[in-house]
Amino acid sequence: MTKVIVIMPAYNAEKTLEKTFNDIPKDIVDKVILGDDCSFDRTVEIAKKLGIQVLKTPQNLGYGGNQKMLYREALQQGADIIVMLHPDWQYDATKIPALIAPLLSGAKDVMMGSRILGGRLGTLAGGMPIYKFISNRFLTWVENVVLRLNLSEYHTGFRAFTRKVLKKIPFEMNSDDFVFDTEVLAEVAAFGFKAGEIPVPCRYFAEASEINFIRSTKYGLQTLIVCAKLSLHRLNLRQFAQFLKGI
Repeated sequence: MTKVIVIMPAYNAEKTLEKTFNDIPKDIVDKVILGDDCSFDRTVEIAKKLGIQVLKTPQNLGYGGNQKMLYREALQQGADIIVMLHPDWQYDATKIPALIAPLLSGAKDVMMGSRILGGRLGTLAGGMPIYKFISNRFLTWVENVVLRLNLSEYHTGFRAFTRKVLKKIPFEMNSDDFVFDTEVLAEVAAFGFKAGEIPVPCRYFAEASEINFIRSTKYGLQTLIVCAKLSLHRLNLRQFAQFLKGI
């Protein structure tokens, strides 16, 4: 029996957590684990009320650090498939069965919920800020050139991995910041895993967690650095431990 665990890295998600959780198909998902990164609102209280297992960080670990903690826990609990879902209700959790179907069949190793596949107008109509849309398109173009995963979007907070992927890639070596997500996909590419995607509608609204323009700019620059590192590694100009197999 395949065990599916959903992990949710959370920080001040009290306004959207319950709606996100209610959309998760409980007949498919065996367990939900929330990582609370020192929220100062009622996130933990609401999560416990909903019956979600809560892991609290001893201090603020950052978005990447929170995910590391959650992946370790999901693997320790024997998850065969781990779905990472932001608890901000931006992504339609009812799409989880479609997201993990290619993993269950063995066709893919990693799956992404793409906000772009639905079309440019649908993405912008969903509320994605124009500057974020433009940067998303530029970074995705660069990442497709370098990572060669042929994805429409690399920056989604709705993704799924097989146990094999998370046991193999050295995600513990990655940043504790937002660029953790990019580093994971760079490792997926370096290790030769197969990635795919499905379309998901995007929702942008006041309560949704969103990094500001300055943090977005920093994230964009960090993403380009990851791409440069992988390029140097593949050209054997410099080797990086996070892309080495068998470490």
